[in-house]
Amino acid sequence: MHNDIGLIGLAVMGQNLVLNMANHGFSVAVYNRTAATTRSFIDGLEAEPEDKVWQGSAGRIQGHSSLQEFVASLQRPRRVMLMVKAGAAVDAVIADLQALLEPGDIIIDGGNSDYRDSNRRSAALRKAGLGFIGAGVSGGEEGALKGPSIMPGGHTDAWPAVRNIFQAIAAKVGAGSDIPCCKWVGQDGAGHYVKMVHNGIEYGDMQLICEAYFLLREGAGLGNEELYTVFRDWNEGELASYLIEITRDIFTVRDPETGDFLLDRILDTAAQKGTGKLMSQHALDLGVPTTLITEAVFARCLSAQKDARVRASKVLPGPGTTFAGDRAQFISDVRHALYASKLVSYAQGFVQLDTAATEFGWDLDNAGIAMLWRGGCIIRSVFLEDIADAFRREPGLDNLLLDDFFRSAVVDAQPAWRRAVMTAVELGLPAPAFASALAWYDGYRSACLPANLLQAQRDYFGAHTYERSDRPRGEMFHTDWIAARKLS
Repeated sequence: MHNDIGLIGLAVMGQNLVLNMANHGFSVAVYNRTAATTRSFIDGLEAEPEDKVWQGSAGRIQGHSSLQEFVASLQRPRRVMLMVKAGAAVDAVIADLQALLEPGDIIIDGGNSDYRDSNRRSAALRKAGLGFIGAGVSGGEEGALKGPSIMPGGHTDAWPAVRNIFQAIAAKVGAGSDIPCCKWVGQDGAGHYVKMVHNGIEYGDMQLICEAYFLLREGAGLGNEELYTVFRDWNEGELASYLIEITRDIFTVRDPETGDFLLDRILDTAAQKGTGKLMSQHALDLGVPTTLITEAVFARCLSAQKDARVRASKVLPGPGTTFAGDRAQFISDVRHALYASKLVSYAQGFVQLDTAATEFGWDLDNAGIAMLWRGGCIIRSVFLEDIADAFRREPGLDNLLLDDFFRSAVVDAQPAWRRAVMTAVELGLPAPAFASALAWYDGYRSACLPANLLQAQRDYFGAHTYERSDRPRGEMFHTDWIAARKLS
């Protein structure tokens, strides 16, 4: 049997992608470094009842205990997808495969790899005569099985050999639910870069939702049942999204041990896997103010300092005030603040994509990227169609907020946004993502900022020079500030 594709790495994501491929009629060879995992997976398929989602797929899945047999079972050009831990493990598997593959065969990295590693692997594998695709895959375990968002990049000439498989297994959206959330992104590490930005926006969205929850709970005193109603209503409007939907559902779950709401029993320390941090680090390298996502990363870091926060809570006082306003109005204000801040997060994300595209020579299609995120992935939401429309209207749009639709939306939300942030400050409730988004908005809309004083300071102590507002850009000046001060 010559299989259509092979997959290495049978953790849950890998297993579900295999089942997804088999469900769509593709024959799949599988291999795992631990042979017992492969055997267990195959045995589990054979034991499943016929009414499972992968009905009939077991006959199209072939397990192998040796890498040589695995490779030999694939039709040419061989297509091998890796779903292994990002980093050294990917390099190790690629090295093993190179000894067995032939020119024209294709290696697909579907893990959460660093885009810099994908850039490097792309160049090395092209030199070796092998095709490379670095594909960001989003949607978690359920998405992998039922239809993820897939963001492929790498060697453009390798894409036609895997397009039919990827677009078949991807989530589908559109009026007829037939548009796949999978489209070629760009060269080298572009696919993994777009996935990184997706994850960074995910960090921002989750933090914003958490701040909305915290303001309503701690500020206005809403309980979980009331919060369920609020988020249910929000999910029927402009905020409708996967993350709002699951947040709504979280408020309903009871702890089987205590009978309390489970959310109230979860420790307030957040973990992270690093993609948000990586996006923020590259934003600094590029000189792009991706402030909201960076604040979301810092918020997770602060949450992890639980013991220190408990100690500080006993000695550092807050304002000691309580909410005395109109609850209904405050709920509305928080809703608008959440929407406006989300717009800022996406606007910043696409600016970073544009800047990275210039840095690496990628030809990214922002409208197409927004379409990739409409289904299957964690940040799927109704307003991604609006984002795609904005970039279709003006492909070279400098910033999403300059589009008429989004400019109007953020202007309309602005009064409520400011009231929500002011209330948070007055009550002593942290809302770093809301506040950061608003500060960025005020900075971006300002024709004049205090950086003139900053440049004067830099020139004073370090002779770093400055430009003048009354001279052509690029013309540099320096002042002997000490001498000038003595003369005044």
